[in-house]
Amino acid sequence: MSTTVKTASGYAVAWAGVLTNANPWHFGEHVVATVVGRDAAGAEVVRMDQPLDAVPPGGSLPFSGQASASEKPAKVTIEYRPAQWRPAARIASAFRQFPVSGVQTLKQKDGSYLITGYVDNPYSLPASSLVVNALLRDAAGKLVGGGYAFVDDVRAGEPPRFILTVEGLPEGARVARTEVVARTWGSTGRPYEELALGGAVPVHTVLPTTEPFAVDRGRTVLPGDKP
Repeated sequence: MSTTVKTASGYAVAWAGVLTNANPWHFGEHVVATVVGRDAAGAEVVRMDQPLDAVPPGGSLPFSGQASASEKPAKVTIEYRPAQWRPAARIASAFRQFPVSGVQTLKQKDGSYLITGYVDNPYSLPASSLVVNALLRDAAGKLVGGGYAFVDDVRAGEPPRFILTVEGLPEGARVARTEVVARTWGSTGRPYEELALGGAVPVHTVLPTTEPFAVDRGRTVLPGDKP
């Protein structure tokens, strides 16, 4: 989706979208989104090449951006430069999502939205930097806006807070739902891959306090075995 808003110096063109990688074994790297705005006569009034983060195997990539234009575009298109495919070192399930919690969406007096929350790291190694993308949708699920922010040095069990602002929503847009996704950033999947190769944090970290069973209850006693 894209929106155009009048500013003091011209027009602000904002966009948001989701790029999906259906390939279960390869990273989609060095992807570039080309955003072009044209006036009613078809003349180009704004163009921007936006390098996107690598898309993990079987995963998706929310993204957003903004550019300035001297004239109001009548139509905005978003196209993609073909990705370069690289085999992943782990299976798709090894690339776990970064847990996001405590998300709050607050509408401001100027019509923008303030999004806050916390992002955690499911891996044993600390994540040097993560990008947090927020997508705003209306009651019908239509994408109406998006924004992003960065958080650094994210360690397991120590979730830092993120704050981001989404501006330039269409006039009359009503936000019903906010989707927040965090992931590593960069044109290659190396940072994500290094975290996955380092291993995830164990789900159970506390030893059991009860005594073990004298006989394994899940064991089937075969003829001739002692009970």
